[in-house]
Amino acid sequence: MNTRIIMGLLAFGLMLNNAFAQDRLAIERVKEGLYNITGAGGNVGVRVTSEGVILIDDKFPQDYDEIQRLVSQVSDLPVKYVINTHHHGDHTGSNESFLSVAEIVAHQNARDNMVRADQPGQPRMVFTDETAVYLGGVEVRAFYLGTGHTNGDAVVYFPDLNTVHGGDLLHGIAPFIDYANGGSSRGWVTTLNNMLTMDFDTAIPGHGAVMTRDDVIDFRNQMESVRSYMTSLIRDGMPKGEASVRIRNEALSWTMVDDGLFMQRSIPGFYDEIAAEIRQ
Repeated sequence: MNTRIIMGLLAFGLMLNNAFAQDRLAIERVKEGLYNITGAGGNVGVRVTSEGVILIDDKFPQDYDEIQRLVSQVSDLPVKYVINTHHHGDHTGSNESFLSVAEIVAHQNARDNMVRADQPGQPRMVFTDETAVYLGGVEVRAFYLGTGHTNGDAVVYFPDLNTVHGGDLLHGIAPFIDYANGGSSRGWVTTLNNMLTMDFDTAIPGHGAVMTRDDVIDFRNQMESVRSYMTSLIRDGMPKGEASVRIRNEALSWTMVDDGLFMQRSIPGFYDEIAAEIRQ
């Protein structure tokens, strides 16, 4: 084949690959000055101010350049802060790159989990109960409301927009309870109740579509219902080895999901947690 044709085909293939890579993520408007970057990995909140941008989470390591490109579509100012909702790599993966241009903030337990796992991009700034970032006349607050998905979940609040970013405390399909890092279904219900004392009408979950306050209430209610159902099964003598099958209930949508988030990963620890509560 002619060399010029070969080079043309290679260039065309590279162009297609680049186009595909650029389409991997997308940015959507949530409210005035607040955006959400969707796609593989955790949802990234983008709060635009007159002095720079505050991000909530930053997906995977390979997403840094595309996150920056999408941010540039809504602001010509740099990212100044990144607030991590927890330590998992699909939410903190670009930390290492952002540390060269921004400050990263996380709960102390989230940083401790990153240190224990030897994850790159460990935050230089931490908090225990609450903290705030003030930039360009905008206030963004971060609260620790209790255990749930992990022991280091931050709820990020945009008070002027009546909006929260809940990280993986909120999920569009089914939650994963990370027992190895302090997760708890009982704690999760309490944490959601604490979240619901806040004044918000919109919530960005860790994964999935933007939620309303009623969606958050429904999420809390299903957590309570799944806990109650597991309790009844264990009280009826269900052995641990049967839990992942017998927990399935069409009235409880989480238990019907086979993507590994709830059924395959959380059930053993969930069984142990509920069984321990029954013995108390």
